[in-house]
Amino acid sequence: MTEHILKLEKKVFIEGEIVLLTGMHVGGSSLGLSIGGADKVVVRNPLTNLPYIPGSSLKGKMRSLLEKSLGLIRPEQDKKGNWEGKLCENPEEDVVQLFGFAADKGGASLDYAPTRLTVRDGSLINVDELANSENTDMHCTEIKTEVSIDRLTSQANPRNFERVPAGARFKLDMVLDIYNVDVKNGAGTTRADAFIDLLNQGLMLVEDDYLGGQGTRGYGQVQFNLKAVTERTAEDYCTNKDRRNSSFKGKFGQFFRSTGEVS
Repeated sequence: MTEHILKLEKKVFIEGEIVLLTGMHVGGSSLGLSIGGADKVVVRNPLTNLPYIPGSSLKGKMRSLLEKSLGLIRPEQDKKGNWEGKLCENPEEDVVQLFGFAADKGGASLDYAPTRLTVRDGSLINVDELANSENTDMHCTEIKTEVSIDRLTSQANPRNFERVPAGARFKLDMVLDIYNVDVKNGAGTTRADAFIDLLNQGLMLVEDDYLGGQGTRGYGQVQFNLKAVTERTAEDYCTNKDRRNSSFKGKFGQFFRSTGEVS
């Protein structure tokens, strides 16, 4: 095991909005459904009853798409002879360092820094617009009725999905921790640069894919509109200094869109 002192260098804050281009369904608990409600409901804040985007949903989607795009998901055969995708757990991979890995994987956590990326839950921004809309069926959401057809018997099976409608805007708030082991000079860019590049790629991949369920049927197309990329160093916390613009801001230039712009 290589001995080193792990020290936080700075935190990078990536803030903005997640704009829904099509209705989105991130499933929640079906307990307490009312008569005439949806069969599949969205996740809501139990205190405000407002829909939100769990940070785990966005973080998991970004990681999954990045691992696929980088070819890090390997086919593996289990004891029964069945083939399944094997997730990458190699801590040498930047994507694993960025999103995290289990602490008990061969003592790997003793040699590597903790999970770098925190993705916070995204709260609904334009609440009044959705709550007062004549086109919403439930509080800030719509009901989409679909009919699945049995291809053998032609029997129809209607079902209702609750969706947050297109045009809804959610808060985007991500925090990237940069440690001393991430800024050591080597051949080419540092690991911190690699993390920023992965985040940039991850946001692009999600925009070209979907967020939430039923995405192959048109649900969950989103756009990221960034407002700020700032940072605070470890010393800033000691001297109570405010956040300042990060040198990494330029990496996310394509996501700084004007208000209302849809690409």
